[in-house]
Amino acid sequence: METPGFEVEEQDVPPSMARSSLLRELPSTPRGLRTRAALVAAARRVFGQRGYLDTRLSDITEAAKCSSGTFYTYFAGKEEIFAAVMEVAQEDMMHPGMPRVADDADPAEIIAASNRAYFEAYRRNADLMGLLEQVAGIDPEFAKLRRNRADAFMFRNARSIANLQQRGLADQEVDPVLASRALSGMVSRLAFTHFVAGYGDSEPPALDDVIDTATRLWLNALHIRPAG
Repeated sequence: METPGFEVEEQDVPPSMARSSLLRELPSTPRGLRTRAALVAAARRVFGQRGYLDTRLSDITEAAKCSSGTFYTYFAGKEEIFAAVMEVAQEDMMHPGMPRVADDADPAEIIAASNRAYFEAYRRNADLMGLLEQVAGIDPEFAKLRRNRADAFMFRNARSIANLQQRGLADQEVDPVLASRALSGMVSRLAFTHFVAGYGDSEPPALDDVIDTATRLWLNALHIRPAG
């Protein structure tokens, strides 16, 4: 079956979110990398407990058991270390340890496994996702970081949709990039609502039901039918 001329150019598909311009180069020594990682881990805990606006650099250095001089060796200030914390969270969410699924497996299985891995990773980083939403509203650099993060997921999913189209397994009348933008945005907002914003006075649905619904909408939108 021939596919239409929808292609996602490899150079347009970021394999991961580009590093924030706030971040300097990583240390060149193992000791420097360990110290930086300890500062980032401490900041991750403090931001989760106190939020972004109420976190002071002294809170981070106290949690990391280091001096302010050591902190400034690796980070210029709160903005840079928050960007470093978000970089670690992004890596976790882009590579969440999804169970191995063969490339030629039932597409419905692949989509279901991908959605579950995404929601589980979002749950691990929900506090940071909530903070990013807040900080992006007041800081253009983090608004850009949030867009880059969304684009990384969107282009990766677009490449998967294009692959399914080429195999004759998905609706070939849709642009894979636009379809991915719509479907990825839906899943992202579902996760934000479930783990961050909440449902108001309504009883939250079971996470399995949220994941199953997201997967069914993906399959329906792309005209994918589970095997059998």
